[in-house]
Amino acid sequence: MKISLDWLCDYVKLDLSVQEIADLLTDIGLEVEKIDFHEHVKGNLEGVVIGKVIKCEKHPNADRLNVTQVDIGEKDYLSIVCGAPNVRKGLIVPVATVGTRLYSDKDSFKIKRSKIRGEVSEGMICGPDEIGLGDDTGGVMELENDSVVGQNASEYFQLKKDVVFEIGLTPNRSDAMCHVGVARDIQAAINFRKGLNNQICKPSVDKFSVGKIDDKFSVKVVRKDLCDRYSGVTISGVKVSSSPKWLRQRLASIGIESINNIVDVTNYVLHELGQPLHAFDLSKVNDHEIMVNTVSKNTLFTTLDSVDRQISEDDLMICDSKRPLCVAGVYGGLDSGVSSKTSEIFLESAVFDSVSIRKTSKRHSLSTDASFRFERGCDPDITVYALKRASLLIQEIAGGRISSNIVDIYNTSVKSVEILLNYSTIYNVIGQKIDKNIVKSILKDLEIVILEETNKALSLRVPKFRVDVTREVDVVEEILRIYGYNNLKSKNYFHIPFINYNTSFYGNSQNKISTLLANNGFSEIMNNSITRSKNNNCIKDLDDSHNIHIINPLSSELDVMRRTLIYGILESISYNYNRQLSRIRFFEFGKIYSYSDNRILEKNRLSLAISGKLDLEGWNRFDKDSDYFDLKENVELVLSILGIEDYISKDFNGLGVSYGTKYQKDGNNLVYFGQLKDDILKSFDIKKSVFYAEFDWDKILEISAMDHVVYQEISKFPSVRRDLSLLIDNKISYNQLKDLALNLDIKILKSINLFDEYSGKGVPDGHKSYSLSFTFSDKKKTLTDKYIDQIMKRLIDEYIEIGAEIR
Repeated sequence: MKISLDWLCDYVKLDLSVQEIADLLTDIGLEVEKIDFHEHVKGNLEGVVIGKVIKCEKHPNADRLNVTQVDIGEKDYLSIVCGAPNVRKGLIVPVATVGTRLYSDKDSFKIKRSKIRGEVSEGMICGPDEIGLGDDTGGVMELENDSVVGQNASEYFQLKKDVVFEIGLTPNRSDAMCHVGVARDIQAAINFRKGLNNQICKPSVDKFSVGKIDDKFSVKVVRKDLCDRYSGVTISGVKVSSSPKWLRQRLASIGIESINNIVDVTNYVLHELGQPLHAFDLSKVNDHEIMVNTVSKNTLFTTLDSVDRQISEDDLMICDSKRPLCVAGVYGGLDSGVSSKTSEIFLESAVFDSVSIRKTSKRHSLSTDASFRFERGCDPDITVYALKRASLLIQEIAGGRISSNIVDIYNTSVKSVEILLNYSTIYNVIGQKIDKNIVKSILKDLEIVILEETNKALSLRVPKFRVDVTREVDVVEEILRIYGYNNLKSKNYFHIPFINYNTSFYGNSQNKISTLLANNGFSEIMNNSITRSKNNNCIKDLDDSHNIHIINPLSSELDVMRRTLIYGILESISYNYNRQLSRIRFFEFGKIYSYSDNRILEKNRLSLAISGKLDLEGWNRFDKDSDYFDLKENVELVLSILGIEDYISKDFNGLGVSYGTKYQKDGNNLVYFGQLKDDILKSFDIKKSVFYAEFDWDKILEISAMDHVVYQEISKFPSVRRDLSLLIDNKISYNQLKDLALNLDIKILKSINLFDEYSGKGVPDGHKSYSLSFTFSDKKKTLTDKYIDQIMKRLIDEYIEIGAEIR
């Protein structure tokens, strides 16, 4: 939210520097994220000075040009060629000197010393349109004869840079979403720090008066549950035109574009008081009847942006006797808005239900300044005050008269919150005593009313604009916010509790694997649990009926709970590839969510992903891309560290994997991994192969907890290795060969490894050559060649049975 310092000073006297104000705002909870400077005239007329035309003669080589001598208060006159029809001797004019940059709406140009038709020109005599001070293009700007020659134009025109604070408001502080609200907090802080008793200067509405009543209109609030208060008044005889300079500048300083004087006033009051307003063209309101109600489902309504929208039966609308006029609290209608032909307006000031407005805003993807405030809660006690303030401003700049009494329908069920504040609670929460008079002074400045006082407590009534202050501890926080956290005294000792606790097996295992993966070149990532439902179209195995949809999504990009960790990790890979990263190794611990058998399931997962180069660049490193076996090595390393062995390997292609492997144990799926399909990668604009693994972390921990590590003595006898080369059909996988060997239950067989694979010249079509190594070891004796030969024969026989040929 943007706050203009110039605007703020209308309500509170500030004799602090810009940085001191920023620090003060941050100290009281209105964190200043950025300080900008807004120039009412771009460039602030730097380099433009006041000059006097001393001499003006016709250009010898151009009929429409003049050669002038201009005094700008320096030793020598400037020779300037000028084509304006009104330039003449003795004229006081603004002069852009050499080096000055002048700005137009879309461009800028620098004044240079040049020759024009053979005559030297050392500057430019400016018209109002050329320096951003008007639209007149008829000639140079003529200034008063008593103007001081040589004076800076910014000083002459009293231009100044406005300071704009960009404040990062927390959602609960709806009261500070306007200049008066910020002024209130600043004044409270200054009063405490300087021992003052000043109050902010709120705009007066005492001059508001109703003229001749000639507009009879009725207001009916049908959906009282969705409208706490509705106020309105008519103004007749207005003239819609552009806004005066001061109003345009105020709005421009906080990034609001001027539309016309009526709409600008409603925007001005919104950012001044925090109360949204809306102006209707009264001639377009049928029967002068206003109804606050919902409409039938799928009613077609055209909003101010010329978009036809289907209105829900839950959307609150402002209607007349025949049709809807406005989406209440969100956006106006095209057919009832103020135009250049408008002469009578109905001005609305209301407070709508925050939940209803938020749902409507999200449903139609319409976020406006009004909906932003209604969603967080507005003050029902200022609707009439804001209405009067806007009416007076409209009369001031657009003419007209108040042509009706104010209609005000107030839901009396909206009550102020009353809280009993014990002084002991302040001490218990803050840790030190604050003088009672200071407490009462701060509460008064924050407009929290003291109803009753005792030696031990205060009975308080919280103003309705503080929708977030509902508990005793909230009041303590308000006191401390103004008192200042930095003013609390630190003690020279600390109370440190020593807690004896056992770290959970879950946390230990996760930390262990995180450290392992990080040490192996992986980076841990953390993605949002909410994703796009469209992502599920990439993986056909995921049935949409099991999705958990967000009822009130922040956007269409975040509308469903994730069913897999693939999408988030692919978004991270795409992001990093777009930033020239050539080697990617990610892991993520996270949860996936699904709906099944009328239950919401929440499961823990661990995902790994590798892509790009196998190793970092280096003169002594191989330039090789990561592959399936690189991922497989890391998957098996995770299982090994957790003590999980004797799992079964199966081929796998599903859940986005084009080819890969699935490990199971005791009928439970532990992990699947492999290369992701190209069409999924294309959806995320990834052009390189990605190898992905997803562990069922809950099942992994369950099995790991049962497998206790047992010490085994290293064999004193040497191990024996035998190699075997096989010619096999392409359909036979290494896992099949490995399983055949393990199923023979050879106790001394300790490991099997595929160390070579070949297909091509010398190998028949449809076949490949595998070279396997077998390692044998016995703890009790030295293995003989004769015994090993017998075992190898058993292995060879098994392989021959499946069609293998020994090479």
